[in-house]
Amino acid sequence: MNESPRPEDRLVQVVEELRDEVRRLQQRVDRTAAPGPEPAHPTDGHPPPALPAWRRPTRGEQRWEVSVAVGLMIVLQLALPGALTPVGRWTLPAIELVIVVILVAGNPFRIERSSPWLRAAGLSLLTVAGLANALAVVLLVKDLISGDTGDDPVPLLATGANIWITNVIIFALLFWEFDRGGPAARSAGTRPRPDFLFPQMAGDSGMFRTWEPRFSDYAYVSFTNATAFSPTDTMPMTRWTKLAMMVESAVSLVTAALVIARAVNVLR
Repeated sequence: MNESPRPEDRLVQVVEELRDEVRRLQQRVDRTAAPGPEPAHPTDGHPPPALPAWRRPTRGEQRWEVSVAVGLMIVLQLALPGALTPVGRWTLPAIELVIVVILVAGNPFRIERSSPWLRAAGLSLLTVAGLANALAVVLLVKDLISGDTGDDPVPLLATGANIWITNVIIFALLFWEFDRGGPAARSAGTRPRPDFLFPQMAGDSGMFRTWEPRFSDYAYVSFTNATAFSPTDTMPMTRWTKLAMMVESAVSLVTAALVIARAVNVLR
């Protein structure tokens, strides 16, 4: 007859089984915690950056986009009727052109260098252009109310479109110049909190990791705000951006509504 196992032998067997089970569990945990294969690197051979491009130091924005916009703005101001430029047709555009030359000399190709005098020059350009367009809007509204715009709707519509497009460019420059401290500060990555939240900034998939805003993005924001009279896909995050977009929408609404109303009245 086989003898029944002694209690101490049975205890040793149970302890060994528990030890084996603990060893298997430990191996399973080790396999789970082990790092997986490294993600594929971009085609340039460099690993993906830890932060998206708009939050880290990058190369400065190219100068040509904003230069084309400023040149168009100056041409539009020169094309305004003399009644809407009481300070002289060439006075304010000449001042703006001098400021543009200073800004281009400071950052001829890429906007990377920042200094107090370059910042002052950029703000001076905005101030001169903004005051000139505001004066043109006031004089146009005055003429529309008093009926001094004549009976030809074509020049009236052309003047209204001129002021409207100039307004879009000025606010695009305003957004571009002040968002996170301006283009040079954005290039240095010194301010992580955005004034404008572009949809590319909110993506978690990494598809837009190399994306960062350029002047054309701010021009799009200004154009859509002037046409929709409200934000579209890009949200203002600070109070000054909300106030600026409100002012742009108000100027756009007044200009478009009064000019179109007067033109329709003339056509009748």
